[in-house]
Amino acid sequence: MTVLLALSGFIDRLNTWVGRLAMWLVLATTLISAGNAIVRKAFDSSSNALLEIQWYLFAAVFMLAAGYVLLQNAHVRIDFVASRLSARTRNWIDVAGILVVLAPFCLICIYLSWPLFVNAYNSGEMSSNAGGLIRWPVYMLVPLGFGLLLLQGLSELVKRIAFLRGVGPDTLATHEPEPDQVAHELAGQTETRAPAHGDK
Repeated sequence: MTVLLALSGFIDRLNTWVGRLAMWLVLATTLISAGNAIVRKAFDSSSNALLEIQWYLFAAVFMLAAGYVLLQNAHVRIDFVASRLSARTRNWIDVAGILVVLAPFCLICIYLSWPLFVNAYNSGEMSSNAGGLIRWPVYMLVPLGFGLLLLQGLSELVKRIAFLRGVGPDTLATHEPEPDQVAHELAGQTETRAPAHGDK
């Protein structure tokens, strides 16, 4: 289990680095988009390459950050139900979800997208727009993104099993505040904002 936990830690660090890179790509996309808009309005000029790099970067953010989102437990979850389950039940549900849904889905997507990337790379496929970009880098994002998500799924599986065996913390609880804690914080904010009894 020690080796698996060490592997999990490495995957976590990898996806943390990729997730932080994706955050910078959001800034780059915003700046390029703003620059394109300014040039188009001010000089009545535009570039297909700069327009395409915007959605290349958006695709990179969306695909590459998927593993980081799973690491941060920020993906869609039915908290209303999950918060009422025991910690062991929630972890067992995650184990089943990773093995039955996440891992097969990622493997299928990698299997289907890899030939598209290889064909585009070998053929040097270019955008059909004048001055457009080469296509293989954006095709590569699909298997790469699902590969990172699959790796993070493996890391989460190791952590869930470690908790269930009593040799690791409940990482779900680390990211999810308890309902009582949320209610207490909300009540405190309400009291702070409410005017005193004698105030007008």
